[in-house]
Amino acid sequence: MNGAVDELLARLAHENAVLVRITSTQGSAPREAGTWMAVWADGLTGTIGGGQLEFQVTQVARDMLAGAPAVDGVQRYPLGPSLGQCCGGVVFLSYQQVRSVDAPALRSELVAKLRPVALFGGGHVGAALARLLATLPFSVRWIDSRDGVFPAALPAQIECEHSEPVQGAVAQLAPGSRVLIMSFSHAEDLDIVIACLKRLREHDDLPYVGLIGSKTKWATFRHRLEARGISAAEMDRVTCPIGVPGIGGKEPEVIAVAVAAQLLLD
Repeated sequence: MNGAVDELLARLAHENAVLVRITSTQGSAPREAGTWMAVWADGLTGTIGGGQLEFQVTQVARDMLAGAPAVDGVQRYPLGPSLGQCCGGVVFLSYQQVRSVDAPALRSELVAKLRPVALFGGGHVGAALARLLATLPFSVRWIDSRDGVFPAALPAQIECEHSEPVQGAVAQLAPGSRVLIMSFSHAEDLDIVIACLKRLREHDDLPYVGLIGSKTKWATFRHRLEARGISAAEMDRVTCPIGVPGIGGKEPEVIAVAVAAQLLLD
């Protein structure tokens, strides 16, 4: 599993780079504010949108790596008049020379800007989702009640946690977390759902709670939740089945694509 942050950190251990960031945009632009790209002497990590903008910016950054004076402050790039791109908007960029000593701070900063996901379950679908989410703009808190279920090497944006009982981790999730529930046990799934609904009742800070399973499973869960005093309106906050409708196939990788697409729509 390897995402852009991991590639940046790995290469930075051996060579310097210039980190180019989009600080803001006006009008139509190929990428949004917060997007970054690392420019190396012989390659790129990430993209600010390609085209003539990226071509010119890459040359500026490589000149800096070769010893040219650093570009200070935020630079304005009108896409239409000066670069001949059809977007027609304006992109504002900053340039930062980075070295191996900057890696810890960059890791914390870049991961903190990703959208948080809490993934409960280290099984086949969970592993496929973790691999996919590591390539997308998400940070993942991967949680399971079992020891030894997580891979030894993980991308920078994935943090593993052993929690027993597993639902105890819900109270400590970052506000705004998208929650995916797919543990090895239906009993654990139910406990996690209840913990999420209680947190929603108290704080309303989990924008998406998704439970893997069929319509039959969810109907059974609704009866059990109702018996525990959970209202119909509260149960409607849970998405089950999960994933974008219309994507067929039950392979873990296919399910992962459908679920990731749903998170991107959220």
